[in-house]
Amino acid sequence: MNLENSIKDVINQKLEDGTVNQIVEEQFVKGVNNSLESLFSSYGDVTRLIEKQLKSVIIPYLENFDYSRYITKLDGVLTEVLKTTSLENKKMLENFKELMPAKDEVEKTIKVTDLFDHWMKYVASNVQTDGLDVCFDDEPTYEDVDVSFEVIYDESSHWSSFEYARIVFECKHDENMNVEIKISRMKKVDKEKWDIDYKAIHDIRSLRHLDEFEVLLMKLTQNRTKLILDSDSESNYVQPEEIPEPSYS
Repeated sequence: MNLENSIKDVINQKLEDGTVNQIVEEQFVKGVNNSLESLFSSYGDVTRLIEKQLKSVIIPYLENFDYSRYITKLDGVLTEVLKTTSLENKKMLENFKELMPAKDEVEKTIKVTDLFDHWMKYVASNVQTDGLDVCFDDEPTYEDVDVSFEVIYDESSHWSSFEYARIVFECKHDENMNVEIKISRMKKVDKEKWDIDYKAIHDIRSLRHLDEFEVLLMKLTQNRTKLILDSDSESNYVQPEEIPEPSYS
């Protein structure tokens, strides 16, 4: 018996005892599994179809989801982190907490005079005292600094639907305290209420460098709090919170 006949005999034998059918079946199952795995892979057609359907359902749900119920839990977690983190990161987390108010804490409107009060408190705690005289009454304090605000209306065409203006907060003693805020309104829709246009940051790491008044403006902007111009200008005096060091000369 030559080699060719031996091969034929083996093939016939395997065909008769079902070995070839078993191998074909195993390879067919393996091929189906590979095809399904490919379809369900990260770039497979079925995966893309499922992802498309999930997006159409989940994204609208997430957009309308009320996250305010989790703010209390978030506040507790951040409080614990604040106890153990560095001073630089504390500032970042404190600002983050301030930017995440509960739903019932969101202000719908704020008067410009109230915003002026917030800014004056910021000036009192942050104004530079170099060059200020010291007053000796009951206890030594620095002299008051002059502060003011003015609403400057931008010129626009009479036919324009929008009106623009700027609010300038000014401290004559310390220019670093000065702030300019852009505001706008639709003439026919918002007759008394203005939108605050304060550019928010997009890098969370920058939160550590924000002062409390910037955080307030960001919060008002993102919450779409309307500004009411109950005054076009005012001036006042602010006493610095810093206490003069005693002099023994």
